[in-house]
Amino acid sequence: MCGIVGAIGYDETTEILLKGLERLEYRGYDSAGLYVNDQTGHDYLVKTVGKIAALRAAVDQQVNGQLGIAHTRWATHGQPSEANAHPQFSTSQRFYLVHNGVISNFTELKQQYLPTTDFVSQTDTEVLVQLVAKFVEQEQLSTLAALQKTLQLVNGSYALILVDRQQPDRLYVAKNKSPLLIGLGQQGNLVTSDALATYDLTDQYLELHDQEIAIVTAEQVQLMNLQGVSQVREAITINVTAGEVSKGAYPTFMLKEIDEQPAVMRRISQEYLTTSGQPQIEPKLLQTLAQADRLYFVAAGTSYHASLVGKRLFEKYTQIPAEVGVASEFGYHWPILSQQPVFIFLSQSGETADSRQVLIEAKRRHLPTLVITNVANSTLARESDYSLVLHAGPEIAVASTKAYTAQIAVEAVLAKALGEYLAIPAALAWDLQMQLSLAANGMATLVDDKQGWADLAANFLGASQDAFYLGRGIDYDVSLEAALKLKEISYVHTEGFAAGELKHGTIALIEQDVPVITFITERTTASHTRGNVQEVLARGAQVLVIASEACQQATDQIVLPELTPELMPLLTGVCGQLLAYYATLQRGLNVDQPRNLAKSVTVE
Repeated sequence: MCGIVGAIGYDETTEILLKGLERLEYRGYDSAGLYVNDQTGHDYLVKTVGKIAALRAAVDQQVNGQLGIAHTRWATHGQPSEANAHPQFSTSQRFYLVHNGVISNFTELKQQYLPTTDFVSQTDTEVLVQLVAKFVEQEQLSTLAALQKTLQLVNGSYALILVDRQQPDRLYVAKNKSPLLIGLGQQGNLVTSDALATYDLTDQYLELHDQEIAIVTAEQVQLMNLQGVSQVREAITINVTAGEVSKGAYPTFMLKEIDEQPAVMRRISQEYLTTSGQPQIEPKLLQTLAQADRLYFVAAGTSYHASLVGKRLFEKYTQIPAEVGVASEFGYHWPILSQQPVFIFLSQSGETADSRQVLIEAKRRHLPTLVITNVANSTLARESDYSLVLHAGPEIAVASTKAYTAQIAVEAVLAKALGEYLAIPAALAWDLQMQLSLAANGMATLVDDKQGWADLAANFLGASQDAFYLGRGIDYDVSLEAALKLKEISYVHTEGFAAGELKHGTIALIEQDVPVITFITERTTASHTRGNVQEVLARGAQVLVIASEACQQATDQIVLPELTPELMPLLTGVCGQLLAYYATLQRGLNVDQPRNLAKSVTVE
């Protein structure tokens, strides 16, 4: 997710913007920019590709004022470049705008309303600012009315700040589906996509709701809906200190962490892939892995399910056989190992006791070890030979969400790097950078449709105390994870089954109205899984089908965009998370802290 910072009424606006962007760097980005106006006729626009440090270096001392907006961008529409970086501006250079989100009908809007406009970028964001300019300059609307008209034409998600050079005493702010907060300061006011950016200036924030607009001046905030009807809302207190994690405007950590997954994909791409898409993995690690005759994945819970996907990734792209073991079982029941094994441990916390027991024994046997974890200085990371960090950011909710998808993404990076090292054709031909970008966009679409997922959870799970997930191949792997998500936070008895095993006993559990959620993304077995769907329908089950575009049928409730087959869990996994989240919320349970569970399991 991109980052937004805005400020009005402060003398040190430029520094506020730069510091705010630096605090949002963890989100992942490829370019940045800011616009500052001193409200006396002087304004400045600075945009750079790369790190915030490059932007800071490009900003000289005269770039300052009492109003400013800034942005970090991860490329979705158009490659990383200064032209595509935000703020975007109108042809007249009267209007400047920063934007998070995706405008799905930007092409249609461009063709219908702006056929003669000369665009300088490839972004959907420029369409927004050009539309506002058109409605003001050609139709004589006020800036507010032009923004309202523009947003009523838009389909998609947005969090934006608009500046009119002729009104340098105010910021126009709007939101739909993407988070945005207005910070109430003593010297002035602020706008940000994450309170972490401005925590040192205020702890009082107004939360914008979907399809709302605010006019923010140094002294006040005027809040309204798209039709101009005034909205009244109390400020909320968000206490954030350096290094502290906050839910921000989210009601729960889990929802925040689900929403962060598109940003996590982009961050992993940024951290582990070059701008040309080549993996950046320590050569010594690749040399060690290349000597392996078998890879042993060891993990627990959600990390075990991510390891099942990892096995498929490594066997396809490196041609090295792989096995997956449950850490608590492996520790006491070691199999007969191959001649040159390498152990790969997956752990969100890096403190999992069962995994550590196996790690200690592996090291005692002088076997190479790698840990993939979200905590860089954790015990497992410190004690293993090699470690790779997930870069998912702190995960506070007990039910793991973004760590699961981050583990799969990092496994994919490592599999591609090792496959290229071994000159495996499948790995050499794989555009992983594009796949992670597509996955991030697909995730963003899924998490934006919160009401849709809430409705599905109510309609298919309702008050049921039993549920089943079905799938074949990699869809079976995800069924196990989706079932775990639902059972651990909603307390609904849920099982994930290989769809082909139904007739071997499981079908005895299918009865009238029992929920059966089925993943169908594997082309090879899609028709077989469809047959299993018919079997449970015949016995009265209530079936929800989540399919890929290539496997879809007209009656499927959810259709997902196509990814490399081994990366489809990045999308199907999010589906399972959202269903579990809303089923739990609708039961009035504690989503973040389910009973009997802890975030980091440090005992065997």
